[in-house]
Amino acid sequence: MKMPLSFLLLGLALFQPGTPAAAQALPGDSLYQLDAKVTDQDGNAGHWRDLRGKPRVMSMFYTNCHLMCPLIIENGKAVQKQLTPAERARVEMVMISLDPARDTPQALRDTAQRHRVPTQWRFLQPGVNDARAIASVLDVRYRPRDDGSINHTSVLVLVDADGRVLARSEVSSAIPDPAFIAAVRTALSASTSPVH
Repeated sequence: MKMPLSFLLLGLALFQPGTPAAAQALPGDSLYQLDAKVTDQDGNAGHWRDLRGKPRVMSMFYTNCHLMCPLIIENGKAVQKQLTPAERARVEMVMISLDPARDTPQALRDTAQRHRVPTQWRFLQPGVNDARAIASVLDVRYRPRDDGSINHTSVLVLVDADGRVLARSEVSSAIPDPAFIAAVRTALSASTSPVH
């Protein structure tokens, strides 16, 4: 029996030496299929797929924004406040820069401190060529403007431990969407349910 060339190429791509086992086992609709580099607010470099392992609420923003991005952060904080301490410990908030050239780890750290976010929040600077790819998988549209500002989708995205999108919440104020909070709770209860 002859195998299609596409099937053989996929097999070669998945089983190359040096490909992490975790990456091989990712579901086909996982956001973590994307090969991108990120650096956190403490200067720790890693890969986008390293986020795998627990449910996360993600958004994209930039530190020089003075209108919508602070609202996104406040909305994320408000979502967290609606969760129990045990739930808060099991979901991570991740803010990803749309402006990696200016949003250095220090700028991200300053923003986290200025907004008084909990210490377990993660702020990420994508690799220079990776911001657009991450925005694409999160379905965040953005356009830099001549004045240095960035028009962008203001949204929180809930992903499961394997990076599959479970829910989205458009952000227009600091008040969280009750349906999104319910989706976070459902994701957390599903991630602790025993496998039968």
